[in-house]
Amino acid sequence: MVSVSKKQAECLYLVKFFLMDIKIESSWKSVLAEEFEKPYFARLISFVKAEYSAKEFTCYPPGPKIFSAFDHCPFDQTKVVIIGQDPYHGPGQANGLCFSVSDGIVFPPSLVNIFKEIQTDLSKPMPLSGNLERWASQGVLLLNATLTVRQGQAASHQNQGWETFTDAVIEQLSRQKEQLVFMLWGGFAKKKGLGIDRAKHLVLESGHPSPLSANRGHWFGNHHFSQTNTYLTSVGKQPIEW
Repeated sequence: MVSVSKKQAECLYLVKFFLMDIKIESSWKSVLAEEFEKPYFARLISFVKAEYSAKEFTCYPPGPKIFSAFDHCPFDQTKVVIIGQDPYHGPGQANGLCFSVSDGIVFPPSLVNIFKEIQTDLSKPMPLSGNLERWASQGVLLLNATLTVRQGQAASHQNQGWETFTDAVIEQLSRQKEQLVFMLWGGFAKKKGLGIDRAKHLVLESGHPSPLSANRGHWFGNHHFSQTNTYLTSVGKQPIEW
């Protein structure tokens, strides 16, 4: 039988090996240090490594971009949190930021509806690129609940530990930060955000921007982008250039 100490050592080895391969911004490493050492995270790492190294299928986003949401939006600079579910599972789409696609990729329907709402809400033109790194660099954490997926297989990496990890991310943000804006779109995100401290953060909720929800009147007209900027300005923070 493997001793507890040996198991712990194995977990730590996997975590350190994984984090050497994957870029994650240093402030997040500090905030999430305890999470990285938990047994579930080591099991998750082992699963992800096996999936990405398998020859019979492809996984997204590319390995170096798994933690792009954190890398482009340091903990200390986070002002807004948008919660998604899974990365896009089509070729070339996922870039590690929820709802975002790489430059030159056709906008998925949900992203089209996000831009349409911004167009109506803030009188801004439809952008040329769906790459939302420009938001992340301003302090918008674009967080998927599950950070990886198999090509063409939605939800294929759910229930492997990512949800526990991203719950911890949200908990740390809620507990350690002040006056954040959380955008919760759709039932999944609303459930994910139940533990947010609403006494010190602004929580905006609406339907999901997917066509099924948006076309039923649950998305358009939510004014989340203008509300976010009004709130940020009111607490002395720089608004987001959406």
